[in-house]
Amino acid sequence: MLSVAVITYNEERNIERCLASVVALADDIVVVDSGSTDRTVELATAAGARVLMHRFEGHIQQKNHAIEHCRHDWVLSLDADEALSAELAASIRAVLTAPRHDGYAMNRLTQYCGSWIRHGGWYPDRKVRLFRRGRGAWAGVNPHDRYELTDRHATVGRLSGDLLHYSYASISDHLRQIDYFTGITASELHRSGKTAPLWRIVLAPPFRLFRDYILKGGWMDGFHGFVIAILSSTAVLIKYAKLRHLRREGQRHG
Repeated sequence: MLSVAVITYNEERNIERCLASVVALADDIVVVDSGSTDRTVELATAAGARVLMHRFEGHIQQKNHAIEHCRHDWVLSLDADEALSAELAASIRAVLTAPRHDGYAMNRLTQYCGSWIRHGGWYPDRKVRLFRRGRGAWAGVNPHDRYELTDRHATVGRLSGDLLHYSYASISDHLRQIDYFTGITASELHRSGKTAPLWRIVLAPPFRLFRDYILKGGWMDGFHGFVIAILSSTAVLIKYAKLRHLRREGQRHG
């Protein structure tokens, strides 16, 4: 028996594709929505999901809340802009007949402006998304969450097939996400006492560009690989610049 957990906010563009990819596998689909103003709730309900409303407290907190409302021991946790490939769905079905591990990692393949990105650190981008409840939890630094198996005896297996990630339909989408994510990350780092010395602001962005575009082969993804590398390095700059600003503001008002 399998529960699928998805968190949403204004995901009418993605939610039907996501749920359609799991409906044949799932015995229980839980969608935790944080107040969508579009047709997300309507579409998720029509797809057979139990839709629960919960005030957004952070990506990690929201995903852990969704797991709490799952009915079965095995949980598949997805983002609304993700969907299972046919091969991955078959792999999940096969392992659940006789699970040998407590969690399973899968490769995530991202679509960027209509192109599938296979280099630059974006693939295979392995994620633990299928797991037995009670052996771990969502952790990390918002908004960059990750599922961690906390039971020291827990083991992780691998699934074949790709988790398809429909990330950015346009470069403008990417720019908006950078602004949103860097704001959250800078705030989280500031709360934890992290700093952004000038040397890091100067050196970290070009290092990220060189690593992703040259060392990790982003150049092999053509024009979009170049754009991703440039914007990813810019995001590093913006993140640390925002953190430095928060630090200076705190000192000024402290």
